[in-house]
Amino acid sequence: MINSTALAAAIADQWDADIVGQLVDYVRIPAQSPHFDPQWEANGHIERAIRLAEAWVRVQPVHGLEVEIVRLPGRTPLLYFAVPATGDDAAARTVLLYGHLDKQPEMTGWREGLGAWDPVLEDGKLYGRGGADDGYAVFASLAAIAALQAQGIAHARCVGMIETCEESGSYDLPAYLEALAPRIGAVDFVVGLDSGCGDYERLWATTSLRGLAAGTLTVEVLTEGVHSGDASGIVPSSFRIARQLIERLEDTATGQILPGEFHVPIPDERQAQAASAAAILGDLLVRKYPFAGSTQPMVADPAQALLNRTWRPALSVTGADGLPPIAAAGNVLRPKTSLKLSLRLPPTLDGGGATEALRRLFEADPPADANVAFTPDQGATGWNAPATAHWLAQALEESSQTFYGKPVAAMGEGGTIPFMAMLGRRFPDAQFLITGVLGPRSNAHGPNEFLHIAYATKLTACVAHILAAHAARGAAAGSTAKPGARQMA
Repeated sequence: MINSTALAAAIADQWDADIVGQLVDYVRIPAQSPHFDPQWEANGHIERAIRLAEAWVRVQPVHGLEVEIVRLPGRTPLLYFAVPATGDDAAARTVLLYGHLDKQPEMTGWREGLGAWDPVLEDGKLYGRGGADDGYAVFASLAAIAALQAQGIAHARCVGMIETCEESGSYDLPAYLEALAPRIGAVDFVVGLDSGCGDYERLWATTSLRGLAAGTLTVEVLTEGVHSGDASGIVPSSFRIARQLIERLEDTATGQILPGEFHVPIPDERQAQAASAAAILGDLLVRKYPFAGSTQPMVADPAQALLNRTWRPALSVTGADGLPPIAAAGNVLRPKTSLKLSLRLPPTLDGGGATEALRRLFEADPPADANVAFTPDQGATGWNAPATAHWLAQALEESSQTFYGKPVAAMGEGGTIPFMAMLGRRFPDAQFLITGVLGPRSNAHGPNEFLHIAYATKLTACVAHILAAHAARGAAAGSTAKPGARQMA
């Protein structure tokens, strides 16, 4: 039986004495994902990040641990580790632990004294890019396993895949899954630590993730810029045409996505789950965002707000080209406008099909016969969790009560982890613990991103507890097809 007090203390000690320092060094590395750093291989930042993690893994006190940086030609590297099972009953089962080391770009707007690559420890938080999304995952995974072994608690065989392409849609990952399949084996439990939490007071299980259709919409009306006084009123504005095209997709008054092909029916159990999570979090679901001035949210009802960000499609314009800075903007009718679009998709909608539908929507019958092109760069399918096996539901509740002192909670998340859909197809009978540390104001991808250290420390203890429960369950338990499986609510 686990000594939970000793387990929590040992993990807290490792976080304080070791892991936080490793993450400080990791934050300093501008290991931007390949979409944002096309010269990633020459620049060497991803290499520095993965070697930092590899060096740390190699010295962990985990019996039988093997680690390797796996490299496939022309692809970002992947950190793979394997730990043999302890305990005869657990030897036939395999746990896959997932994380990533690549990062989003700096983004503007960091408050004074903070920066993407300048780690700062303040009020129990580590500020900087990547610590929470998702550099901590490899450290938490091995710390959890080591804590179990220190107490002689059995765990199943564990393998880890820590990729460096997630923020670009994990396009290298299928090749690694295929290449490593014989070494990975048959996985019956997946632990992914790249998700979020509704608050910092309990364990949160993620039960769905949205998909993504992303790309660049370009409207070209001239071969070069011309004097706006001479041409306006005759030459159509590329920006106005881009607005017209976006209005085919989005209602400008409400933000609702108009074409039905980008919607799916929301399952009853997910609607009930959103209502339960909203009852816990209340208006925190809305007020956690740093609204400017008197800006109002698109919807005030917490349950509907949660469904909006987890099961309904939504559009963001995340970048633009062809628009000079205001200080350099002359009286010129610009030749073209390019907008980077990010359309979040319902979890069960096919990402590739939605991306192609988006291209057709924009490129058909262009206004004024302008040159219009939509160039996709990501089409990722979301994920909807299978029914939760009884052993896992019980372990989630017990670990949350033990280490946070409150019941477990569950909800969908609005982000995309392409790996989950890949694993769901490859291991259809596996159980999933998808969770993470991205809670209120943690601001992944944006300015002032932080890792809540106390929350991450307790989450590590929860992972250890759940790995022990996975190893201890009956040999026939755990399949979603077996009696006792249920949806998390």
